[in-house]
Amino acid sequence: MNSETLELLTKELARELAGSRMGKVFQLSRSEIAIDLRLAGSNYLYVNFTPSDPRLHLISRRLKDLERSSGNPSPFSLTLRKRLSSGEVIKVSRWPDERILDIAFHTEDELGIAAAYSLVVQLTGRSANLFLVDDAGIILDRSRDTSGPGQQIGEAYSPPVRESSDLHSEKRGPADAAAASSPACPSAALDAFYSELAAGSRFRGLARAANNKIFSELKKREKLIGKMKADLVSHGDPGAWKRFGDLLLANSSTAGRTENAVLVTDYFDENAPEISIPVDANDSLTEAAEKYYRKYTKARNGAAEIAARIDKLSSELSILEKRKQEIAQAVEEEDAAVLEAYLADGKRSPVEKPRGKTLDATPSARSFVSTDGFEILVGKKAKDNDILTFKVAKSLDTWMHAADYPGSHVVIRNPNRKEIPHQTLTEAAKLAAFYSQGKAQTKAAVHYTLKKFVNKPKGSAPGLVSLASFKTILVVPEFPEALTQKD
Repeated sequence: MNSETLELLTKELARELAGSRMGKVFQLSRSEIAIDLRLAGSNYLYVNFTPSDPRLHLISRRLKDLERSSGNPSPFSLTLRKRLSSGEVIKVSRWPDERILDIAFHTEDELGIAAAYSLVVQLTGRSANLFLVDDAGIILDRSRDTSGPGQQIGEAYSPPVRESSDLHSEKRGPADAAAASSPACPSAALDAFYSELAAGSRFRGLARAANNKIFSELKKREKLIGKMKADLVSHGDPGAWKRFGDLLLANSSTAGRTENAVLVTDYFDENAPEISIPVDANDSLTEAAEKYYRKYTKARNGAAEIAARIDKLSSELSILEKRKQEIAQAVEEEDAAVLEAYLADGKRSPVEKPRGKTLDATPSARSFVSTDGFEILVGKKAKDNDILTFKVAKSLDTWMHAADYPGSHVVIRNPNRKEIPHQTLTEAAKLAAFYSQGKAQTKAAVHYTLKKFVNKPKGSAPGLVSLASFKTILVVPEFPEALTQKD
C-alpha cells in the first residue's frame, strides 16, 4: 500500500470506526486477524501483517464464515481480548510520513477504572507488525518478533528504521489502483480486489490439483498395462508346458536321459519324432512333469487373469482420457464446480464389514464319504467353488481340481489331520475329473495340494485360483461306485 492508499483508508477508518466497541478477534492465520468492532453491515477490521503484503481495511463477511475460517488465537490475540474488551475506538490516525496507523481505544474495567491503549498497525514490509501500547507509549505486547530500537516489549514504541526495500512502497500497484477507483469507500474496493485475487489463486490451485490427479491416474494405468504385458511374456506358452508334462508322463518307461534333459517321443506330432525336454538332473520324470504342469497352470490362469485385467485397465484409460478432456474444458471455462467434483470423487467412506459369522456354505456343494470314511465335498458352480475353497475348507484339508479343464473344486476334509489314504485320494481325484469338462477323456490329470497353498488372485473371476505348490495324479474320469453320497 502506498501513501495515497493509506491516506484514503485512514480517513475512511476514522469515519467508520469512531465510537465502535471492541468485540471478538478472529485468528485467520498466523499473520492475519479480523476484529469485530460491532460495525453495521457485517463489516470487520481486517489486518494482514505478512511482510510480503501488509495491509488493513474493512471486509464484509458472514460471522459463521469467519468462525469457520479462524483457528486457535495467538497469545497476542488473547492479549487484545483481555486489554481491549468492550473498549471504545476514540481515534484513528496515521503517523506522519510513515506507513503506520494508530487506533486509539478507551476502556474501563469492572471497577470503573479507565485506561487508554493504542493498537499500532505497522505496515512496513519486512518489519510489518502489530503492537499494543499503553497511554505512555510503552509496548505491552506484539504479534511477532521484530528487531531494532522501539520494537521490543517494555520499550517506548518508535517506528522501525527504513530499509532500502521500503523505497519501492510508494509505487502504485494494482491494489492501490483499486482503492483509488473508489476514494469514498476504498475498503470495499480492496476487499473485492483481494477476494477476486484469492478466488483466482484458489482456481489455479484446483486446476493444478486436478491435472496432477488425472496425469497420475493415467500414468498409473499405463504402467500397470506395461507390467501386465511383461508378466504375460514371462509366463511363457501354457500349451508348450502342458505338452512337455504330458510327454514326460507318456514316455515314463521309454525316455532316455542326458545331463539336463530327457529324450522322449513326441506323440503329438504325426511323424512321432524324438525331442529333448529340459529337466533338472535330480528330478524324476514325475517330478519334472509336475513342474511343467505347475508352469502350465500358472501360465494358463495368468493369461486369463492378465487379459481380463488389461481389458479393464484399457476401459479405465478410455474413461480417464475423456475425463482429461472434461478437465481441460473446465479449466478453459473456469468452471470450479467440475474440478471440485472430480477432486472429491473417490473419497469414499470406509466400507462396513458384515458382522456375524459366515454362514455354512456346505449346501452349495455335493457331499460324499470315501471308502476310508473321509468326507469329500464337490463344488457345483463357479461361485460355489469359491465358497467351498475359501470359506468351508480348512488350511490342512486336501484340495483338488482337474488340471486341464474347467470344473468343480474338490475338498477332502481332514479335521483330525490324518494322512489321506491313497484310496481316498484316488476316489476324490476321479470325482474332480468326472465333474469337469474333461470327463469324456480316457485319462485326466488332476492337481492336488493342501488348501493353504490355494490363493485367490485379486480381481479374478469366480472359481479361478492360483496354486503355490501342488502334485498331479492321473485317473480315469468316473464316478467311484464305492462312494456313499450324503443327504
